[in-house]
Amino acid sequence: MPHLYNEMFDADRAVRPHYAAIAEWLAETPPARIAQHRQAADLLFHRVGITFAVYGEASGTERLIPFDIVPHVIPGERWDALGRGLRQRVQALNRFLHDIYHGQEIVKAGVIPATEILGNAQFRREMIGVEVPGNVYAHVAGVDLVRNADGDYYVLEDNLRTPSGVSYMLENRKMMMRLFPELFANQHIRPVDHYPDLLLETLRGVAPRKDVSPVIVLLTPGHFNSAYFEHAFLAQQMGIELVEGQDLFVRNDTVFMRTTQGPQKVDVIYRRIDDDFLDPLAFRPDSMLGVPGLLAAYRAGGVTLANAIGTGVADDKSMYPYVPDMIRFYLGQEPILKNVPTYRLRDKEDLDYVLAHLDELVVKEAQGSGGYGMLVGPTASRDERERYRQRILDAPERFIAQPTLSLSVVPTFCGDGMGDRHIDLRPYVLSGFEVNFVPGGLTRVALREGSLVVNSSQGGGVKDTWVVD
Repeated sequence: MPHLYNEMFDADRAVRPHYAAIAEWLAETPPARIAQHRQAADLLFHRVGITFAVYGEASGTERLIPFDIVPHVIPGERWDALGRGLRQRVQALNRFLHDIYHGQEIVKAGVIPATEILGNAQFRREMIGVEVPGNVYAHVAGVDLVRNADGDYYVLEDNLRTPSGVSYMLENRKMMMRLFPELFANQHIRPVDHYPDLLLETLRGVAPRKDVSPVIVLLTPGHFNSAYFEHAFLAQQMGIELVEGQDLFVRNDTVFMRTTQGPQKVDVIYRRIDDDFLDPLAFRPDSMLGVPGLLAAYRAGGVTLANAIGTGVADDKSMYPYVPDMIRFYLGQEPILKNVPTYRLRDKEDLDYVLAHLDELVVKEAQGSGGYGMLVGPTASRDERERYRQRILDAPERFIAQPTLSLSVVPTFCGDGMGDRHIDLRPYVLSGFEVNFVPGGLTRVALREGSLVVNSSQGGGVKDTWVVD
């Protein structure tokens, strides 16, 4: 078994200092009481209605995301260093997005081949030359971090389109504070409950009109979407309207919301709908989710979209290997956060290596998400690897590959006892006229023993994330 970095215990099974309070609590708390707390957490989550849907399931039923009561704890000084890396990375990604839709200086400098950008399915030619407030494209970014056996953090991927999961981060904290107030009384755990205020402040700051209090709405695909709970939750927390496409219309390059008092001008749309479905006049004509004329209003500066149209080109997995170069090119700095070494299968040398080492690598679709469509070589069967090999050979440019990381583990309640389970961390970075985030993020945990797939759609769960001083 490969060496794993344990977040709670060092190599000698001594408790790390930032986990001391948790270790003491676990030692003093009878298992029966812990079981009661776990049942209470499930009941409360049911009552609040924190659910998600799994696409493709015939039943169409919604599920609870399993919640584990052993938190993921990060020392404050380590988080502060991570925060500097997150700020640097998202600033560079926003600079990149502005550049590719304007001067394309990074292409002219030979840092990224033009074909990698112009041939990317997420590149939106409709955005060329469009000015967006503050040159901010990714107002909300979810950066997935993992900790390898060396104890260092690596960025696994950048989520810049419609990153989800922040509602679970907030509800996990509420749950822990309700169930274990004594743990919060005995140590300083940095708060996260001000995230909706930071998000609202970010959205207000990028409104086209500066002379009035902007009208902000959250645009959802509707209650059949897997993240609908989160859409409703965030709208309620920010005190803004939750709308669907049919609630909005465009007149004279201005977006209006239908209300009982008549049409109301909308300044900012926090959209949770993918580009393709935003405007049937510009993208997919069969979409019933969007708003006809929205792109024209956006291009004219009549409304701000968060996140901007066309951000997907920067979170495409084939673009991920270039992010360290973006940081050097736009900011003149060395990257603070590491990338995972990545093979681009459009390159013949990389392709040949990956095909010869499929049993050692993780292969992903460049535009995949949610843990779908990936091959974890070491745990896949021979037949699964051979079927995936054929998929790669059919269209190698659609795939990237990475070494199998030995993701760090945190003690987790599984069945009747505790076991070590793999985790990742998704902090949420907000970009307006300044960059903000709350300490921590959403910790996702792979509940199946040995599994490296933490996505809720693939059987993963969640933990509260504590940044402690």
